[in-house]
Parts: sequence; structure tokens; C-alpha cells
Amino acid sequence: MLYVNQAIQIPLRELTFTFSRSSGPGGQNVNKLNTKATLRWGVANSPSLSEGVRERFMKTYHRRLTTDGDFVMHSQRFRDQGRNVADCLDKLRQLLLEVAAPPTVRKRKKVSRAKIQKRIDNKRRQSEKKQSRRPPKME
Repeated sequence: MLYVNQAIQIPLRELTFTFSRSSGPGGQNVNKLNTKATLRWGVANSPSLSEGVRERFMKTYHRRLTTDGDFVMHSQRFRDQGRNVADCLDKLRQLLLEVAAPPTVRKRKKVSRAKIQKRIDNKRRQSEKKQSRRPPKME
């Protein structure tokens, strides 16, 4: 089970890992062992996420989604499979935490009369400054 927070827990059976040859550190191991971990998760039809979290996740990370709605992530930081799998899970946990809380809605406030008057006075002052720089009119 991947625990993200109280509300979000993803069973590991929803996640699929595949392994391939890594281009990262490892010397001769790079040529012999499949240490790169690729995580695939069907986020579009995952029962573990609420609708709001799913929508925010898919909107935020749409570039990492396939046409089937699968989320794909790679990790090849480490020299062994286990640590790369753990790295993928940690990255996924961080991404889910970012979209877990709904965004705060901005409360529009009324502009005070003093602010409006100050803005108009500044505009008038600026206009007078520019007009004083003009050459006098010839009549």
C-alpha cells in the first residue's frame, strides 16, 4: 500500500513496474542488469482517488499520461532495482501530495474609495507633468 495521506492510499496491485537497462551509474552493471524502473498507473480509472484529486492530477500532469489514461514515470538514479522502485513510489507520493489539497479560491475585495481617489490623483499629476513639457501652442 502506498500511503500518501489520510485520504489517499493506493494499493500496490494498481501499479505496474517494468525494468530495462539503465543509462545511469553502474559501470559494467549498466550493460548487464535491468535496473531502470518504469512505473505505470491507470489513474483514469483508479478507485483509490476521489474525483477532485483525479481531475487535478490529470490536469497538472497531462504530459505524463498516455492516451489510455495511464501515468508513466521512470527512475534510474540508483544502481539497483529496489531503490529505483522506491524512488518511483516516493516521486508519485510527492506528486499526489501537491494536488491533494484543493486550490484556495481568491476572494475578491472591493477597492476602497481612498485607493480609487489616490489612483486618479496620480494619473492627474502625471498628466500635468507631461503637459508642462509640451512646447507652447502657437496661435
